[in-house]
Amino acid sequence: MSRLDSFIHRVTAQRDVLNHIRGRVDEMEGPVLELGLGNGRTFDHLRELFPSKRIIVFDRAVGSHKSSTPDPENMVLGDIRETAQTFIGVDAALVHVDIGTGYDDKDAITLTWLPQLAAGLLKPGGLVASGLELVHPQLEAMPICSSVPVGRYFLYRRIE
Repeated sequence: MSRLDSFIHRVTAQRDVLNHIRGRVDEMEGPVLELGLGNGRTFDHLRELFPSKRIIVFDRAVGSHKSSTPDPENMVLGDIRETAQTFIGVDAALVHVDIGTGYDDKDAITLTWLPQLAAGLLKPGGLVASGLELVHPQLEAMPICSSVPVGRYFLYRRIE
């Protein structure tokens, strides 16, 4: 599969998962956290899906299109591993994470801290949608929508 086709499959899976959980997230109190702004496409989609929710975005730097950039009070700059730690206990309804690099060695390092961080940011019953597979005792794998191939995107619920 070409890298372009792989990208299209990934973002299609991302969109399908986020659309699939929309109603569930809307019913919960708490903000939506986006770990990784990138060019802002997913942030823009989250704004459309959850217009009444506060969306807080974390990234090293702002590289998004102006129309897809959060307001300064909702943009947290710096190393995500460090900056998001200050939000542990925020009781997020949703944490969305698409910070995988496609390099197994680099992603393995991210996976040493990301599952614990995601679990700590979520409220009990809150959801995390991730491009990386997260293994943590407080994260229960949830069924993914049928349009998403197994292993392409992951969905978890924080258990008590």
